[in-house]
Amino acid sequence: MAAKKKFYVVWKGKRPGIYESWADCKAQIEGFKGAQYKSFSEFAEAKKAYNSNYLEYKGKSKGKKELSPEELLKIGDPNYNSISVDAASSGNPGKMEYQGVDTKTKKLLFKQGPFEQGTNNIGEFLALVHGLAFLKERKSERIIYSDSRIAIGWVRKKKCGTKLKKNAKNATVFELIQRAEDWLKKNRYNTPIVKWETKAWGEIPADFGRK
Repeated sequence: MAAKKKFYVVWKGKRPGIYESWADCKAQIEGFKGAQYKSFSEFAEAKKAYNSNYLEYKGKSKGKKELSPEELLKIGDPNYNSISVDAASSGNPGKMEYQGVDTKTKKLLFKQGPFEQGTNNIGEFLALVHGLAFLKERKSERIIYSDSRIAIGWVRKKKCGTKLKKNAKNATVFELIQRAEDWLKKNRYNTPIVKWETKAWGEIPADFGRK
């Protein structure tokens, strides 16, 4: 029987990210003082962990809990009268981009980046605000999906909670953050922001398919 595939999250290493082999992971942490890393059995869980704090997973051994048929039935199917947004960053911080697509057809509706320096959470936040403005401009009644609880929370607070410090590399990104926060404060919208149920539906349609 073939060994079950694992995904390796490197929070602190030569190049933080998600790796699909121990050899690639080892190359990022070997000789790196204070390296932070952990393996996961599912990509969705690894992605969630990468966007979270290492201390939440340190010393814990937890796999993805499979949803029961009853739970799947309760969740139901996605609402395809919607758009989906997602972001990707090569490193955290690193080159960052985001996009929005039609949930059903995956047709690209908007895309920004890559920017020289940003984080995945910043990208998710900007993607959501861009999506809200996109739908409001078109007077659309569609909903918007995101798989980032953090970004959804930031949008509801009308404030990007990143801890990234502004510098010459990310000045453009911080200008976009300011514009997004200003838009949230000046505009009212009725668009429901809904958490994409990755465990039930798989990767969000706007996913870049890479890390």
